[in-house]
Amino acid sequence: MQKPTSVKQYLSWQDDSQRAALDGLRAAIAAAVPDATEGISYSMPAFQLGGKGLVCYAAFKDHFSLFPMSTAVIGKHAKELGTHVTGKGTIRFEYDERLPVGLVKKLVKTRVAELEAKQRR
Repeated sequence: MQKPTSVKQYLSWQDDSQRAALDGLRAAIAAAVPDATEGISYSMPAFQLGGKGLVCYAAFKDHFSLFPMSTAVIGKHAKELGTHVTGKGTIRFEYDERLPVGLVKKLVKTRVAELEAKQRR
């Protein structure tokens, strides 16, 4: 399987519904952390902050996922996430559901706070 070399390339490989879902997720992340940079990590689109991995996201056949790169973030918001958590580090969304933008922003900001706390140590 070919690995993407850019976010643009990764998105170009998705079908219309996948790309629309990822565009919405990408916009929510960027709005939460405007100074984050984009790139590819683990063969997925990713955001970095201060050179550290912030979050990744990806499209799959039947869903798309946000990977906060931290189990602590998921633990802190487990109640709000409910059935969206499908693995140790995976938050899963269905293509036919409305993306909970406010929750995504909250998750990303929690991850930012976690990274900033680590940098202070």
